[in-house]
Amino acid sequence: MALKLGAAACAAAMSVVLAAHAQQSPDLVSQTELRVCADPHDLPYSNQQQEGFENKIAALLAHDLGLTLSYTWFPDSQGFVRATLMQHRCDLIVGTVAGVEDMATTNPYYHTGYVMLTRLADNITTDKVSDWKIAARRFGLVASTPPTELVVEHNLMDQTAIYALMVDTRVEQPAYQMVKDIAAGHVDVGLIWGPIAGFYTKHDHLPLRLTFLDPEASKVRMDYHIAMGVRPGDVAFRRRLNGVIAKEEPQILQILAQYNIPLLDEQNHPIAPAEKAP
Repeated sequence: MALKLGAAACAAAMSVVLAAHAQQSPDLVSQTELRVCADPHDLPYSNQQQEGFENKIAALLAHDLGLTLSYTWFPDSQGFVRATLMQHRCDLIVGTVAGVEDMATTNPYYHTGYVMLTRLADNITTDKVSDWKIAARRFGLVASTPPTELVVEHNLMDQTAIYALMVDTRVEQPAYQMVKDIAAGHVDVGLIWGPIAGFYTKHDHLPLRLTFLDPEASKVRMDYHIAMGVRPGDVAFRRRLNGVIAKEEPQILQILAQYNIPLLDEQNHPIAPAEKAP
């Protein structure tokens, strides 16, 4: 997912120029291929073996659109959108925050957020960082992500392990490392993006509990709607994608359930996954 939320609110000036240009630019997408921009090593989202849930959703889109699926692989770090989508090397980013400023986005196709990840054996059931029962625990946090505000507000930085945000995913996976550190007992409470926590808890068969994080009095939101990103001028293409998203909603939700992606409804209540039996 493009920039994975950490740097999703940048390039405002660029978006103004692109939005103005979109009024007079025709779609420049391929008419024969669904050209997807993706990270080659970033599960649960995507990899070159096309094992991520965004790969599966892209294949579904390509089938419905009658297009051949192809990829431009590029590490999802700073400059990803500019180096791929905006250079016309590809036409679609399958996962990004709805309404992000440097792209035009489709209708959202899932709603998730940050979670509190703990060991089942510790029986931590709170969803609040401020809960006195966890005040002495060791926390884990990906740098510059929204839960940082909660950690700072409650004076927990001295007992918090900080994991890097912007990395080359071919050689580092800090969020996954946090999950493993929680399972190993090095960290007690991880404040982490839900899709990563959900996927690796299931994939690695870890005895961990996910609880959606309460933003408490924070002005920073902890939940986000996820959509697909295209260039601002590709209006007809975005319209076609919205049609497929609406049509294939049950199948998309099924894919998300298979990857154990935690979901929220529009009232921010957790949705129990309805995964079909094999």
